[in-house]
Amino acid sequence: MSGRGTVDGVLLDVDDTLVDTKGAFAKALTAVAVEYLPHVPADRYPELLDHWRSDPGGHYQRYTRGETDHLTQRRLRADLLHRTFGGGEVTEASFGAWDTLFWGTFERSWSAFDDALPALVALRAAGVAVGVVTNAATELQERKLRAAGLFEGLPVLVGVDTLGYGKPHPDVFRTGAEKLGTDPARTAYVGDEPTVDARAAHDAGLVGVWLDRPGARRGSEHDVDVAAMRSAGIAVVPGLADLPAALAL
Repeated sequence: MSGRGTVDGVLLDVDDTLVDTKGAFAKALTAVAVEYLPHVPADRYPELLDHWRSDPGGHYQRYTRGETDHLTQRRLRADLLHRTFGGGEVTEASFGAWDTLFWGTFERSWSAFDDALPALVALRAAGVAVGVVTNAATELQERKLRAAGLFEGLPVLVGVDTLGYGKPHPDVFRTGAEKLGTDPARTAYVGDEPTVDARAAHDAGLVGVWLDRPGARRGSEHDVDVAAMRSAGIAVVPGLADLPAALAL
C-alpha cells in the first residue's frame, strides 16, 4: 500500500489519547477521597490524581509485562494511594467495596476528547487505515470506545491480552502494523506517553507521535524536552487536530 503523506496507517492509544481517562480518574478519585480519605482537602485532589496516573509502585507496569492481573494491580495501587495520603489499609477483604465505588465512577465517566472523532474522520478521509493498540485488555477498551462513541470503524488490534505483555515492547507496535496491514515504516503510532508510546514506537520502526496535550503530563514527564524529542525523529502535537498536518496528509 502506498498513500499520500508519510504514512498509510495510524495506530492510536486509547487512554488520554482518544478518551479522557485522566478526567474519568479524577472523578473516581474524588469519590474515593470523599468516602475513604475525608482528611485530604479538595485542593490536594490533583495530587491523588497524579499519584494514580504516575503509578509510583510500578504495579500497572507489572501488569503490562504480564506479571500480575488487572484486579490485583488495582488493589495494590489503591493500598499505596491510601498509605501515601494517610488512609487505612486496603485489604483483599475491603477492596471490593472500594473498587465498586472507584471503578463504577470511573466507567460512568468515560468520554471522548472533543478532537478525537473529527481526527478519525479526517484520517479516514485521507485514505489512511486506523486502529488501536493499547496497554489495557481488549474487551475493556472496546467497551470504553463504545461508551465514548468512537468504536465504529476503529478496531482494537492489540491489547495487553493479545501477546501477554504490552508497550513498550517492540512486538506490540509491529503486531499492530501487521494487523492493520501496513508497513511499520509507514505506520504512525500516536500516544500521550513520550517514552512508552512515542519513543518506543519510533524505536520499533514506526513513526512515533507524542500527543502532548496542555496540562496532561504525568509527574515524571514534566521535564521532557519537546525539542529533544523532535530532534530524535519523533513528531510532537498538542492535539489530535494537528495530526494530519504532522503526517503530511
